[in-house]
Amino acid sequence: MDSFVVDTNVLVVANGKHERAGEKDVFACQNFLIDVQKKQISIDSLGLIIDEYLKHSSLSGQPGLGDAFIKWIFNNQWNDSICEQVKITAHPEREFEEFPGTENLKDFDRSDRKFAAVAISSKFNAVIYNATDSDWWDFRDAFERAGIKINFLCPALIKRARARRRTASAADRGL
Repeated sequence: MDSFVVDTNVLVVANGKHERAGEKDVFACQNFLIDVQKKQISIDSLGLIIDEYLKHSSLSGQPGLGDAFIKWIFNNQWNDSICEQVKITAHPEREFEEFPGTENLKDFDRSDRKFAAVAISSKFNAVIYNATDSDWWDFRDAFERAGIKINFLCPALIKRARARRRTASAADRGL
């Protein structure tokens, strides 16, 4: 059975609150969040993922589909047929014991490591879903080697973000 680990940026885009996301991106994230509610979701047993969702969406379930998703996941977090509560453990260097300790992932965003730790520790075939975060794209090969699968809902948006980052980096270097 497959399970889904949903990065917070999917909720933000589905709510129409990402300044660079176009209609196509919003629609892709909204459709995904509607569909994923018929499947198995994996979250951490520490509540870190839900806490992050709550910082970026409304538990009232309105006005966007990202808000409806957090309300649904919050209400169903203890329902084993919907939510898998994955145990993850704090680690001083890697953030989580379950996060791969490989050299090629040492620079990956610490705040997103909970998603990877959940995916790798899930008893299901868990896949991480991301909308806008180019770090997932930049480290995709390293994650694949570690056995972590990532699905990109808005690849064109990520491509544009990477291009902006390269342009900014070149400007910083005076090029």
